[in-house]
Amino acid sequence: MLGATGLVGREILARLLGDKTYSAVHCVGRRKPAPVHPGLVVHLTDSLRDFPAPPVDDVFIALGTTIKVAGSQQAFRAVDFDAVVALARSARDAGATRLGIVSAMGADAKSPVFYNRVKGEMEDAVSQLGYDSVVFARPSVLAGDREALAQATRPGEQLALVAMRLFKPLIPRNYRAVAAADVAAALVSAVHAGQPGRRVLLSGELQAA
Repeated sequence: MLGATGLVGREILARLLGDKTYSAVHCVGRRKPAPVHPGLVVHLTDSLRDFPAPPVDDVFIALGTTIKVAGSQQAFRAVDFDAVVALARSARDAGATRLGIVSAMGADAKSPVFYNRVKGEMEDAVSQLGYDSVVFARPSVLAGDREALAQATRPGEQLALVAMRLFKPLIPRNYRAVAAADVAAALVSAVHAGQPGRRVLLSGELQAA
């Protein structure tokens, strides 16, 4: 797992640690995730370029930043494209066959919007790595407690959440805010299903029933 200390990542990690089908969960990143668990194996690294992934079956990636936080388009791409693809490639080389990634609504390699274009290019790149099953979750605005994770606040996101709560009945399902826990649940379930090929979960599919 990559991105276990993030908003969706921590929810995915909690589910994986409670899943008896896994003998161990390997987390890769710069920081240790909060939970202490006998089945958790932590790999701390500042660079994924040459990281040798351990033998694993399934891979979950919930890594992402913003251009504002990263500081530049180049720095943003280093995280949301380079790091994601590097870990996915390393894990595939180690034997992984199923992959689940938290992407973004609007991901499109041909998009004129830089953020969406990088996300789309990432999806295309990892889809070519040879996994039997690849799932991309494309959530709309995420609802969750970023302050508890010491993450930078996102005023635009908070404003959107308020507006969506007020006008929820009028907003199409794919554009409504979605809870981080619901995104995690849907992605883990889809990866476990192991549908062959590439599958995209739009935000409406990530919503709890």
